[in-house]
Amino acid sequence: MNGSVTMDPSDSRLTAKRLRAHGIILALCLWSVYVWNISAPGLKDRGGVIKGADFIHLYTLGSVALEHKAADLYEAEAQAQLTARRVPAASGVRYIPLYPPQVSIFFAPLAHLPYVTALILWLTLSSLVYGFCCYALWRACPNLRDQGGTVLLLALAFPGFFHLIVWGQTSAIALACFTVAFFFLRDEQPFVAGLALGCLIFKPQLGIAAAFVFVSMRAWRVIGGAILSAAVQLAIPILYYGVESLRLWIRVMWNVAYSIPALEPRPYQTHSLRTFWTMLIPGAAVPFALYALSGILILGLTIGVWSRRPTTPLGLRYSSLLLASVLLAPHLIVYDLAILAPAFLFLADCVLSHRPSAAPGLKIVLYLAYLSPLVGPLTRWTHVQISVVLMCVLLYMIWRAGRAPVAAD
Repeated sequence: MNGSVTMDPSDSRLTAKRLRAHGIILALCLWSVYVWNISAPGLKDRGGVIKGADFIHLYTLGSVALEHKAADLYEAEAQAQLTARRVPAASGVRYIPLYPPQVSIFFAPLAHLPYVTALILWLTLSSLVYGFCCYALWRACPNLRDQGGTVLLLALAFPGFFHLIVWGQTSAIALACFTVAFFFLRDEQPFVAGLALGCLIFKPQLGIAAAFVFVSMRAWRVIGGAILSAAVQLAIPILYYGVESLRLWIRVMWNVAYSIPALEPRPYQTHSLRTFWTMLIPGAAVPFALYALSGILILGLTIGVWSRRPTTPLGLRYSSLLLASVLLAPHLIVYDLAILAPAFLFLADCVLSHRPSAAPGLKIVLYLAYLSPLVGPLTRWTHVQISVVLMCVLLYMIWRAGRAPVAAD
């Protein structure tokens, strides 16, 4: 396969050569802006934001673990004071603590280090995890084997990865959970796949779709593994802090709806069905009702895809699960779109296969969905988050493709 071969015979504009060119341009634009922004002297970037953005919260949680203060795990003011003490440049920065208590223990080793050192290590680790996941998934896509350079460029330029690094967030770990689960499902080891999915308890909103899908499929070994994995994670802080840490987290999660405005100060950076309707329609009751109804429809389509196991390849089924995971999440910021990397690879592999399952127009929709996070800020004026629309279209295309007879995995 050379650069003149298109990814879909129905459209000759998106050749591999042009995709490489687009990847180079996008990567250069995004990362040159990032380097310029963080090259400002001191701990704040040129926008006046602490370098690493959300990582300062993770660093503070690790500091709470070092001080062994369970009572401060969900006290925003106490954490703000601790942040100012550990990193004076971040004085005045406040975050709403929602992570389950084991996350603070996970970041305790980094909190031993100076902030800049810890940030560099965390961003390096996140990049390595993301890169390894993309590499492993690329190797699992036979029709992409000859497109390694293109895949590498597009992985580097992926807006989800870019925002993951800019924000210093934890989404690379979520991507690793989904990636590991895929390979164990492929190898017919559902219990171990469930163990990987259960690790998503640190970002429970990303596991909602998987829970519904695997329960509906009566995949009890997957469910059992997930429950065990989540239980072990939650047992760690009980041993470290005591049971009160878990009670505090449950209480915070129970009242999380009251924190949504503070959690999402810039709704245009969100990419899920809930915020799609919230930005489109004023009020509270109607957007929530539409979120529930559209969520049921998305779940129905995803379960429909998974119910066609003999005819729908695992890559397509897993892509539907990842899309549903993003769409159904009640709280999802742009950096969490990194978990869609496997879906883009699997769907590109499907397009290159020229199988009946490669639905007409899939290439164009896939291309636009890849770029769509870049136009998220326009939602401030349009009130329509186009990324959500395109993800819904992709899921519908997968559902339709599932009716085409193809070879089993």
